[in-house]
Amino acid sequence: MWAALGAQDMSGQIWSNVSEQDKTNVATVVGALPPVKSNSGPPALPPDDGDANSSTGTLTKTRPQVKEPSMFKVILLNDDFTPMDFVVHVLRKFFHKVDPEATAIMLQVHHQGAGVAGVFSHEIAETKVYLVNEYSKQNQHPLKCIMEKDQ
Repeated sequence: MWAALGAQDMSGQIWSNVSEQDKTNVATVVGALPPVKSNSGPPALPPDDGDANSSTGTLTKTRPQVKEPSMFKVILLNDDFTPMDFVVHVLRKFFHKVDPEATAIMLQVHHQGAGVAGVFSHEIAETKVYLVNEYSKQNQHPLKCIMEKDQ
């Protein structure tokens, strides 16, 4: 009913049938309503009075610090029982070394007690250590493979 009254109010046709008391009641009700907000844009911001204690400030975008992942050496340890050809086989199978390079690393393991098979990210190094140790166990050799952080 109110919408009909308001819509008809624009044309002036319905007010002729409404009593003066009803017109006063409508004006009182309409005057007590809060103003209608427009949905045409963002809400108005309060004026900036330049107060030093205001809560406004400048937003800054910080960039995350990115650093290279740590690298890990995969090391084969010497023992007195694993055959040299098995060590070369492991270097070729798991580290994709060619024969001369695999032989050189195997001799380093034999003469110096340890040899670096490669340097990898943490996850890859961890996987290679696990695979070599499991493969050695399956083939009944005590060859051990470890990893340590590269400097």
